[in-house]
Amino acid sequence: MSKIKLTFPDDSVKEFDEGTTTLDVAKSISTSLGKKAVAGKINDVLVDLERPLKQDGKIEIISAEDKADAQKVLRNTAALVFSAAAKSFKKDLHFGEKHSNDDGFFVDTDSADGQISVDELPEIAALMNKIIKNNDKIERSMMDKKELVEMFKDDPYKSSLVDAIESVQIPVYTLDGFVDFGYDAVLTNLKALKHFELLSVAGAYWQGKSSNPMLQRIYGTAFYKEDGLKADLKRRAEIKERDHRTIGRDLDLFFVDPEVGAGLPYWMPNGATIRRVIERYIIDKEVAWGYQHVYTPILMNLNAYKTSGHWEHYREDMFPPMDMGDGEMLELRPMNCPSHIQIYNHHNRSYRDLPLRIAELGMMHRYEKSGALSGLQRVREMTLNDGHTFVALDQIQEEFKRTLQLMVEVYKDFDITDYTFRLSYRDPANTEKYFDDDEMWNRSQSMLKAAMDDLGLKYYEAEGEAAFYGPKLDVQTKTALGNEETLSTIQLDFMQPEKFQLTYVGSDGEDHRPVMIHRGIVSTMERFIAYLIEMYKGAFPTWLAPTQVRIIPVNNKLHADYANEVLSELRAKNIRAELDDRDEKMGYKIRDAQTMKIPYTVVIGDEESKNATVSVRKYGEDDSASENAKMFVSSVVADIANYSRKDVTDKSDKD
Repeated sequence: MSKIKLTFPDDSVKEFDEGTTTLDVAKSISTSLGKKAVAGKINDVLVDLERPLKQDGKIEIISAEDKADAQKVLRNTAALVFSAAAKSFKKDLHFGEKHSNDDGFFVDTDSADGQISVDELPEIAALMNKIIKNNDKIERSMMDKKELVEMFKDDPYKSSLVDAIESVQIPVYTLDGFVDFGYDAVLTNLKALKHFELLSVAGAYWQGKSSNPMLQRIYGTAFYKEDGLKADLKRRAEIKERDHRTIGRDLDLFFVDPEVGAGLPYWMPNGATIRRVIERYIIDKEVAWGYQHVYTPILMNLNAYKTSGHWEHYREDMFPPMDMGDGEMLELRPMNCPSHIQIYNHHNRSYRDLPLRIAELGMMHRYEKSGALSGLQRVREMTLNDGHTFVALDQIQEEFKRTLQLMVEVYKDFDITDYTFRLSYRDPANTEKYFDDDEMWNRSQSMLKAAMDDLGLKYYEAEGEAAFYGPKLDVQTKTALGNEETLSTIQLDFMQPEKFQLTYVGSDGEDHRPVMIHRGIVSTMERFIAYLIEMYKGAFPTWLAPTQVRIIPVNNKLHADYANEVLSELRAKNIRAELDDRDEKMGYKIRDAQTMKIPYTVVIGDEESKNATVSVRKYGEDDSASENAKMFVSSVVADIANYSRKDVTDKSDKD
């Protein structure tokens, strides 16, 4: 019998008979490892325990302790068991794509008799438990592609998936009479699949294309231990509590209607107020730091994006050009940098003009697939807090530090503390997607690293995360859904000044090439507000809250005059206040103010009208306090002026 050589993680090499399995290899090492093993890795590819091995390669035995890989195998198995149970529950069910990852698994389904509803998940889970209790063995076998096509001829999605497979022989898995394919590895039996949960359902277009049918995506998760499942469900409950899409609906901040445009948010008055406050804040802040704010069109001649390199490197994320019929091609801009380059180029520039800081709240459009869209975090139309600074070579590090200091100051005002710095470099093993200039890349990456080291800030380095034109510093945060997002960025660009032939006259009277620093302090308005909604759980600090004070008269007839007097005093100080004179019970009105997370609820009755006071209840507190009305107005003004920061408020209280 032929032999194969397997190399182990400790670099030892052993010979085995061709056709041996990962399980055989595990048992040959020790009986206990054979019992613990759940899968193998051959040349870094996950494989079943009982898959015959026919070639030399690196081998790794995966046990339940190997979290990421072992979890994937378990969740693959859970997806298979779910599919078998769901098929027995709905006989006409068709299956689309499926996937397992660190967050669980999903399976796409379709049924002409009605999609699986969330209310039906417990019944399907019960069927899954029945299959697991029987502990039927999952049989792995190879099937000819033609046979598989015939088997799934009545399922349009499975048929399409089979057609996409190039192999003639395809591995299939049989469980309790149900046949499936498309898994890299599953468990050989179901003993370990005790702790799982079917979580939710959601619509998902077949293969992520909006022109395709809408399927029903079933989400679930699975763990080897009960503690793991309990902790994960607790985490998911926290996520749900923070989800900006849910809070945005409950507080009437924004909505997205796929019928009129997926990925195109509509800002309701409450959300528009928050956005307007942030926009005014960031413009004032940037002007104070020496930026000149501009407005530029959202359309631009396609040639500009060909010159900038966006058309070559970024075309898949751009909307199709618009042919104006006379040879002119206009493009919805995906980036603002070419627009700001036109601002720079409109005048002859001198070294005395540098650094030249240009900023804009610039609207952009990205061609995002429907399956990638999510609330405000992934949209097709967005407004970026964008800025571009044109500097001389010897100004780069100082301007980079200055921009970072502005960023940190803004974070302090919003009470943002949970973030990390990432220096994003090009991938040295895949340089074709980046601007081709090794010297530029090495120099600019070294400059960013030196600036971070000078500031003494902690950071981590990531290859392959750079923009196509240069390296960057990214500020990374976690969303409530657990996804890592870039909140802010500072990017160094030697390329675009070269491509657009930008110059300035130096002190020597000669033309020189400036360097361009791209930066976004608070990302897009959409992504930043989504982040804030989740960070604050919808309880915005007073300076950002859509309604800062709600006044509730105990009796609309008896207390309306004084209530309106207090309302006028608040509005005279530009405090966003409103009067709740609805014909509802007091308890309901107070609860509603708390539900809407309004920072201050003011109740006015006989005592307050008589003594020129107000009864104030802060959001999240059970007790109310009586305050002089004018003193209360002053305290709200101070709260807003201090950006509602606790450190400032606490200090003021002590003073």
